[in-house]
Amino acid sequence: MISKIGVVGAGQMGNGIAQVAAGVGFSVVMTDVSSAQLERGLQTIAASCDRLIKKEKMTDAEKKALLGRIQTGTSLDALKDCELVIEAATENIDLKLKIFSELDRVVNPQALLCSNTSSISITKIAGATKRPEKVAGMHFMNPVPLMTLVEGIRGLQTADETFKAVAAVAEKMGKVFIEGRDMPGFIVNRILMPMINEAFYALYEGIASPKGIDEAMKLGTNQPMGPLTLADFIGLDTCLAIMNVLHDGLGDSKYRPCPLLVKYVEAGWMGRKSGRGVYSY
Repeated sequence: MISKIGVVGAGQMGNGIAQVAAGVGFSVVMTDVSSAQLERGLQTIAASCDRLIKKEKMTDAEKKALLGRIQTGTSLDALKDCELVIEAATENIDLKLKIFSELDRVVNPQALLCSNTSSISITKIAGATKRPEKVAGMHFMNPVPLMTLVEGIRGLQTADETFKAVAAVAEKMGKVFIEGRDMPGFIVNRILMPMINEAFYALYEGIASPKGIDEAMKLGTNQPMGPLTLADFIGLDTCLAIMNVLHDGLGDSKYRPCPLLVKYVEAGWMGRKSGRGVYSY
């Protein structure tokens, strides 16, 4: 039975995963190369708990207990005793392969290793380790504390017992675990990212203003958030990275990233996190 979970990365996905895991009783070790990022991650978790307290969904004592279950470290060595490690680093294949190779070296050989990648091949990631049968995809949605879906991705080498254990952890966290094939973009991003990319083409071609595109999609298709607003929320660099994975992995021109999306990322306009994307924040 898994009781101690490691999280690699203290950004918006990593700290969300850490919060949810600690909230249901797991001991958590959250790591990041930046001690400042770890501190920001803990502050984000505390602020999220405060919002739940305000809504009377959590007590001060529960917040204190949750935070008490989270340890931090700036080295992957801090994860050596974890029984399951979830990588939530930047969506960059070379970085992920490096992390998994290092995790394989330092973490208990019996431990399971998961990636929160939103598009990259789990089979390829598992190939960077000497325990590919113990590697799976565990793709959480943003924001993690609010979104109930976890996409479960089985690599070519993933053992049945590994996948069952990962599913059990997701379900203990209160998530709905849905299995998808190890194909570029999996389920959600295979459908969502081309829609966001097409919204950028609509803007690029002057079909409507950013606000017009978003309002039309909200009112016309009953989406809670327009695609350009959502892109800013996700991060335009992440959207571009996923479109490149789809384009390279599937070889179909319909997945070609919109030139305007490329330009925004080149300009450093990454969305909410940088203060400027399609919109200014």
